[in-house]
Amino acid sequence: MDVDYSLYLVTDSTKAVLGVRDLVHVVQQALEGGVTIVQYRDKTSETADLIRTAKKLHNLTKKHGVPLLINDRIDVALAIGAEGVHIGQDDMDLATARKILGLSAIIGVTCSSIDEAHAAAVGGADYLGIGTVFATSTKENTKSIIGTAGTRAILEHLGSIPTKERSDRLATVAIGGLNASNIQQLLFQSKSKSRGLDGFAVVSAIIAAQSPKSAAGELRNLIAKDLSFGASFPSGNADLSVKELVGKVPEVVRQLSNASPLCHNMTNLVVQNFAANVAVAIGASPIMANDGGEAEDLAKLGGALVINMGSATPESISNHLQALRAYNKCGGPVLFDPVGAGATELRRNAVKKLMSGGYFHVIKGNYSEIMTVSGSSGAQQKGVDSAKSDVSGVERACLVKTLASRERNVVIMTGEVDYLSDGVRTYSIANGHQYLGQITGSGCTLGTTIASFIAVERKDTLLAALAGVLMFEIAAERASRQPEVKGPGTFVPAFIDALSYIIIEAEAGKTAWIESAKVELVNA
Repeated sequence: MDVDYSLYLVTDSTKAVLGVRDLVHVVQQALEGGVTIVQYRDKTSETADLIRTAKKLHNLTKKHGVPLLINDRIDVALAIGAEGVHIGQDDMDLATARKILGLSAIIGVTCSSIDEAHAAAVGGADYLGIGTVFATSTKENTKSIIGTAGTRAILEHLGSIPTKERSDRLATVAIGGLNASNIQQLLFQSKSKSRGLDGFAVVSAIIAAQSPKSAAGELRNLIAKDLSFGASFPSGNADLSVKELVGKVPEVVRQLSNASPLCHNMTNLVVQNFAANVAVAIGASPIMANDGGEAEDLAKLGGALVINMGSATPESISNHLQALRAYNKCGGPVLFDPVGAGATELRRNAVKKLMSGGYFHVIKGNYSEIMTVSGSSGAQQKGVDSAKSDVSGVERACLVKTLASRERNVVIMTGEVDYLSDGVRTYSIANGHQYLGQITGSGCTLGTTIASFIAVERKDTLLAALAGVLMFEIAAERASRQPEVKGPGTFVPAFIDALSYIIIEAEAGKTAWIESAKVELVNA
């Protein structure tokens, strides 16, 4: 039996999700909207009620030519003649279920690890329910959140299992917290070289929707649309030497000056003025707009978005998510600056929400912040300052490369030496000056600078980020040498001047400034 798993509906009869509506009517609307397979899940009703509702649902699904699966309850599936079942790790084992239901039945198995996926694949499952991908309120006993990285790891392993050892029709379905705001993120970030996902299981995104039909239709369209968020992976510059790559930077700076791209900053009040001045100095057009309601219009103007987590509140995170989704929708580049990410539980939770709420083209932070974003334990942070100065350069480079590979984006770790990677290429950058660490907002304004560059250089995000870092840090070196600079207080105006001077040189075709670049390839 050929099964279309692409839009997989899992029902939820609880009042918190279904409300007072009739489940059968909701499923009917969902089928009309394009749902391709339905799983009836009800952990609380009596057997007689389960059979009664399942029969009604089966009559509907048969009219639409869509399979109906029953969660866990094989007896109910047999009673109504359902096309199959879905079983969890704590339910009846796969071999027994297959013996009872026969070879023609569709049997799916929940898997949240490579070991569980391997066992189900070689054990004869027809499909794997991979997850929980994102945090969800529809399951109380979630063992772990595997994210897009965990999903991709399972897909890569499945691709390595010889066909003779598993079913040749083995399908994969992601489940857990999926909705219109993150399905395309999952599509993009979970891709492996050997295979992708065959379907996406949703619960409340359809069941709780005001119009299940419209919600299903929107999800079908999103699944069918191959959106890369404007990300450039892999880049055509991947084989360039360090000298050749750095040599491209002046031209990118000139492009920035000519384009004067919008740089939409959602940042803390402490650095707004400084960030705006830096953006103007490098030739960008800044706007400080922290209300997510403005993002949909701003995202259409061809610029980039900076999400700076300096002032983390529930309201600000909600606005950040709204803006992130708006830019993702139109392919606009987004930079995430997880300021103080490891300092408090509120900030650590905010990072999780933002990372699961959309795609970031660039993530920029110090060691502690990047550790927190990566999900590593022990990433406690004091304020916005970095920690762990004893960590080696190779360790830092490996962390940056691993996170970039996992997220399929560019990651920058700032410090005395910066590390930059797109998961394939990894570089160290040893430019800058100590005064940058003695003024408020240098890291935030670096984010503004990089975001301005990724707005204009869209073919190679790493090159854009490199251009931003080098311009920023070489300008700092130049400013520090000015005779009027006596310390951090006099450094700031000289630094802004130095940024504007580099723009003037770039416009005149002068490239001598880039000879100060201290960039090395790192084998991480």
